[in-house]
Amino acid sequence: MPELQRLRADHVPALLAFEQENRAFFAASVPDRGDDYFAHFDARLAALLAEQAAGICHFHVLVDTDGEVLGRFNLVDAADGSAELGYRVAEKATGRGLATATVRRLCALAAEEYGLTTLRAETTLDNPASQAVLTRAGFVPTGEELLLDGRPGIAYVRSTAGEA
Repeated sequence: MPELQRLRADHVPALLAFEQENRAFFAASVPDRGDDYFAHFDARLAALLAEQAAGICHFHVLVDTDGEVLGRFNLVDAADGSAELGYRVAEKATGRGLATATVRRLCALAAEEYGLTTLRAETTLDNPASQAVLTRAGFVPTGEELLLDGRPGIAYVRSTAGEA
């Protein structure tokens, strides 16, 4: 069974492999990170770990028993009891309920470990899989219309009250 782990520096090689192997898959539903992202991956990850150490963000990876990264699950811009949820799952790990189960687990961690009471998320209207994950994990649409890199999107919110 895959395990959700807080991001650490020793995840770097597996995380980079995950991002490279799934780049085209991710680019079909979210903007591509660009070549610069991969060229400076180590420095970017060091900056993320510094944000995590400061309590601004909480980064996680879903790893299998061999240490392969199957997904990223992040809580960013944590402030005043609220944070933004973001996630991506490897193409080969989709369709198995891992995203929903892991988002639910992260919602519990948000309350129990990080003291967060409200989580927000956004997705494009042409990403029904992400919309389904969010709905199954207890997020509700806010009615706010968004443009996400030029594509129509929808905002979601979820309370973590009762999780802790």
